[in-house]
Amino acid sequence: MDCDHNCESCIENCDFRDFKVKTNNYSFINKIIGIVSGKGGVGKSLVTSLLAVELNKKGYNVGILDADITGPSIPKSFGLTGMVNANEIGIIPALTKDNIKVISTNLLLKNTSDPVVWRGPVIAGTVKQFYTDVIWDKIDYLLVDMPPGTGDVPLTVFQSLPVDSIIVVTSPQELVSLIVEKAVKMAELMNIDILGIVENMSYFHCPDNSKDYKIFGESNIEEVAKKHNLEVISKIPIDPDISSLCDKGLIEEYNKDYIQKLVQRIESLK
Repeated sequence: MDCDHNCESCIENCDFRDFKVKTNNYSFINKIIGIVSGKGGVGKSLVTSLLAVELNKKGYNVGILDADITGPSIPKSFGLTGMVNANEIGIIPALTKDNIKVISTNLLLKNTSDPVVWRGPVIAGTVKQFYTDVIWDKIDYLLVDMPPGTGDVPLTVFQSLPVDSIIVVTSPQELVSLIVEKAVKMAELMNIDILGIVENMSYFHCPDNSKDYKIFGESNIEEVAKKHNLEVISKIPIDPDISSLCDKGLIEEYNKDYIQKLVQRIESLK
C-alpha cells in the first residue's frame, strides 16, 4: 500500500522487488555464466580464461567481464595492455588476439600497477556499468570472473545481472572445500543455478614416470558436491605450461583439453 517503488532502500521481500539492470541497445547477450570461488588463489581467473578460449575455438562469440575490480588478472593472461576506448554510445571492450572481448579495471588505468582504492558501493556500481555501458555487440557466452567470497560483488552480480548459471572453482585442500560450501549456499539462497564444480591444482602428472601425484593431499570435494547434489565436472592438474603462458599473455595458445566436459555442459544450457 505504501510502496514508493524504490527497491534499493527497501528491505521487504515482495514480488515487485527487482534489481536487474539491462544492457545497452547495442548488446545482445545469450547466456551469462558466473565463475566463483569461496576464497582467492584457487584459479578462478584461470578457469575463466581457459573456458573463454575453448568456447571461442568452437566458434562462439565470447566475452569476459572481469568483476574482480580490485584484483583483476584477466588482461595479463591474454596479453592485453593499454586503455579501452569509449564513444557516445558506450565503452568499447578490448579484443584478444583471437577476438575474445574483455572489460576489466586494468583496461581503464593508465598504470596497471595503480591500486583501485574504492569503497564497496563504487565497486558494485562499476560491475553494473561493465554490463550496461559496454558495447558487447552479439555475445553467445559472457563469462563473469568474480572476486572470491560472498561479499558485495557476488551479491551485485547475482541480483543485478540475469545470470544463467555459475561454476564453482576450488582446490583440493580441506579448508578450501569448507569455504566452497559458503559460495554454494549463497547461490542456493539466491536461487542461482550451479552448473557444477571445477577442481584446480587437482594433481601433478609427472612427465618422467607418467604417474599422478596429489601434491595437496586427498581431496574431499566429491563429498561436498554430493552433499549439495552437484557434480565435479573437471579436474585441472598443476601444469607449468599454464603458468608460463599466462605470464607471457599467451593463454590462447594452451591446447590441452582438461575442461572439454565443462564446455559441453555449458553448451547444453537451454
